[in-house]
Amino acid sequence: MQKSVPKEISSSEKIDMLSRELELMQKSLVEQFYADSLTRLPNLYKLRHDLEEHNEFTLILANIDNFKLLNDFYGFVVGDFILESFAKSLQESQKDGTVYRIAGDEFAILIKEKMNFYLLKEYVESLSKKLTHLKYAYAQTEIYVDCTLSSSASRSNHDIFSKVNMALKYAKQQQLKYWIYEDSMSFSQEYENNLKYASKIRKAIVDASGIVPYFQPIINNKTNEIVKFEALSRLIDEEGAIHDPNNFIPVAKTIKVYDKITMMIIEKSFKIFEEYLFDFSINLSFEDIINPEICDFIIEKLRTSNMGHRVTFELLESEKVQDFNKVMLFFYEIKRYGAKVAIDDFGSGFSNFSYVIKLKPDFIKIDGSLIKELDKDRNAQIVVETIVSFSKKLGIKTVAEFVHSSTVLSAVKQLGIDYSQGYYIDMPSPVFGS
Repeated sequence: MQKSVPKEISSSEKIDMLSRELELMQKSLVEQFYADSLTRLPNLYKLRHDLEEHNEFTLILANIDNFKLLNDFYGFVVGDFILESFAKSLQESQKDGTVYRIAGDEFAILIKEKMNFYLLKEYVESLSKKLTHLKYAYAQTEIYVDCTLSSSASRSNHDIFSKVNMALKYAKQQQLKYWIYEDSMSFSQEYENNLKYASKIRKAIVDASGIVPYFQPIINNKTNEIVKFEALSRLIDEEGAIHDPNNFIPVAKTIKVYDKITMMIIEKSFKIFEEYLFDFSINLSFEDIINPEICDFIIEKLRTSNMGHRVTFELLESEKVQDFNKVMLFFYEIKRYGAKVAIDDFGSGFSNFSYVIKLKPDFIKIDGSLIKELDKDRNAQIVVETIVSFSKKLGIKTVAEFVHSSTVLSAVKQLGIDYSQGYYIDMPSPVFGS
């Protein structure tokens, strides 16, 4: 039997085959570029591409609540399962919208029509109800998931990502199920101000001269003599304006330069009190205490300066402490060099006496909210009397904050508080005695 001879492929056919293969390969690469590898949803690049294709659209963001907590608790395998399951729930909730996974636990829905505020509110509210208390079963475990939504009803879709992100951030901060950005809101102005402030903070840190300690004196209530100064951070911008820490510290934390500010205040305070032989105190947050770089910096300062016996470290916002063992270990370490510790703002928020027993401070600073009306408010007097009595029995010294008048100072002394500070005594200043 005669064998058939394979038909020879012509040059033009070879070129056609190669072109088709390249076309398929190119299509595959484009699909991979525009697809999320876990959920197989279109990704952020695809969303940006699609937004450029449409003038009229509505964008909705969906962010899984407490996803990091779920991921840490159950592990990343279950975390991926939650993301995949939530992606399916979002797709099932949509008739006309396209669902995208744009980052981590954040998803987007693109609807190719521009909704007015009332229609959008109705749509988002309905969507929120569908996505409340979602139950996913993994092995023998039931996992409940909720999410926060945001969108924009702005007249223009210019800076749409900024608008929906600002709305999402606001919803998270206020613990709302959703929020819709409107042009009448001041979010964009606040956002712009924060960006400008962030620039000021970075420049102040780079220049080093922009972050400075101000000092407020603390007096002994028996002798009326200044015995200590508290170092308080200030930001001085290029125009010479002085900024309060309540304004710049939150922004510094957001842009992750807060630790630099803490170390600058410590460095400059130690330098100044080499010359001025007063005791001094420096504020630390829980974030500072659990930061290894700051802890090592403080220990090195105490070890090399021989000033440990003159410095007190004040723990701010003790109700936010998440791990008392870490704080106690830090306190134990600095006390080895003679440093003292204080609990600041005691009596505010959720402060309680168990903190004192656990942390064994040398000082308790009684919060200004209790002190400022101490000469008039009998309830405040009762609370302060309790704090003073408790402290004396444990051998802890007390300090009154926010002493703003002679009558308040008189009431502070009558209740047996050991030390006082406040505007009546002197305002914070960069120079002693000014």
